[in-house]
Amino acid sequence: MNPLESGLAAVVDPVTLLCLIIGLLVGTLVGVFPGITGSMAVALAAGFTLTLEPVQGLAVLLSIYVGANYGDRIPAILVNTPGTPAAIATTFDGYPMAKQGKAGLALVISALASTVGILVSMVVFIIAAQPVAKLALNFGPPEMFALVVFGLTIMISISSKSIVKGVLAGAVGLTLGTIGRDPITGDQRFTFGINDLSGGLDFIAVIIGLFGIAELFDQLLTHREQKTKPISSLGRWWPNKKEYKEMGKPMALSTGIGIVVGIVPAAGGDIAGLIGWDRARAISKNKDKFGKGSIEGITAADGASSATLGGSLITTMALGIPGDSVMAVMIGSMIIWGLQPGPQLFTNNPDLVVSIAAIMIVATVVSLGISLVRMRGMVKLMDLPNYYIWSAILIFCVVGTYTVTNNMYTVIVMLISGVIGLVMKRTGFPAGPVVLGLLLGPLAEANLRRALLIDGPTIFFTEPISAVMLSLAALAIAVPIIAKVRGARRGKGDPGSLEDRLADRTQREAAESKSER
Repeated sequence: MNPLESGLAAVVDPVTLLCLIIGLLVGTLVGVFPGITGSMAVALAAGFTLTLEPVQGLAVLLSIYVGANYGDRIPAILVNTPGTPAAIATTFDGYPMAKQGKAGLALVISALASTVGILVSMVVFIIAAQPVAKLALNFGPPEMFALVVFGLTIMISISSKSIVKGVLAGAVGLTLGTIGRDPITGDQRFTFGINDLSGGLDFIAVIIGLFGIAELFDQLLTHREQKTKPISSLGRWWPNKKEYKEMGKPMALSTGIGIVVGIVPAAGGDIAGLIGWDRARAISKNKDKFGKGSIEGITAADGASSATLGGSLITTMALGIPGDSVMAVMIGSMIIWGLQPGPQLFTNNPDLVVSIAAIMIVATVVSLGISLVRMRGMVKLMDLPNYYIWSAILIFCVVGTYTVTNNMYTVIVMLISGVIGLVMKRTGFPAGPVVLGLLLGPLAEANLRRALLIDGPTIFFTEPISAVMLSLAALAIAVPIIAKVRGARRGKGDPGSLEDRLADRTQREAAESKSER
């Protein structure tokens, strides 16, 4: 049986399809409840999937990834609260449409745009991933080190308002990655006589703590009741011919933007959605409608944010560098299964790559079907008291972490990571660079030391690929600093711009919080 046939056969297996359906339901629910991110849900599920076969486990994790991408649009449109960060730009036009009695239309347009975005990005993944992987097969130690540095600096530059805090967070992650055994000699280091640390910090425990427990603690401390009630009048559902035509240009533009942004290491759907919305507004003949219930606006926002899914898969599977935080969890799970994402995956496990693409496509089509059903029950779920959700999350965090090693040590690591994550969240330090540093730190160190031992430090600047990547890494740090300086000099943009939309949202949320206190 060739790789294509075996990969597809693994997906149509009844157990795999059941795992896919369960993942979609969980992912959709995750998106509906604001505050529970896709990264958090995938991290929680990872602990339970490690006993499954790789394809079955990936079916759960990838379908949660897809389902959350659809579910998060429901609260964004009906209560002006994004279910996950990727739906921030959806609120700009989705909620105004809902207030005009077009909530059903907004939900359908959002679902259609998301579906087109994901499917087109998966076509690009199928076409581009293997050539990228073949190119990466030529990477030696200097190129691999430069690639990790590039990925880490990109995450640092986009995940925090402060470059200094991002750099410090990345340094912490790299430091944590040195705990355990030396990648060259195998000697123990920084274990302090604790046998459990000889294998390094458990990645799943750390990421559940940083993304799950930290978010749970933060919600417990800052919780306020949602005063905005879901809009129950959904109105008509299907776009007419004129409205379909309006969707065309922003759909094409935003999908391209989303794929490119997704390929950039660590850039996620929130960034793509904002860029897609802003660029669609720039080329639109109806700029004044953006932010007031524009079909073009909601199409661009959701098309761009959804198209990042395929783009991030290219970076993750072809290069072994996480495309976003969800893919970071995915890499950790695959490594535990004995699978190493990267160029060798296409050589050693081509059937698995086929299965991944098939899972994403099937999950997308099924999610579209679910989204086109009038999910009034989902709307009612948003009224569920938060303490039920918090209790369930805490139980899943503890049980999921314990099942990874059957050792209370991992639970302790998770809880400590959760407290550290809460402190980081409150002080503005991003968790993403910590996770990426912990995951890729050993890879970067091993390749750095090999390159220095074989060729010396000049090899990083004499090899074209490593020199270009290190230059791009430097630009990734420098460009945001320059942009902030220039932005401060320019002052406020034009009315209705992306900056104004984000500023208005921040001011409104701050005012609501102050009035409640």
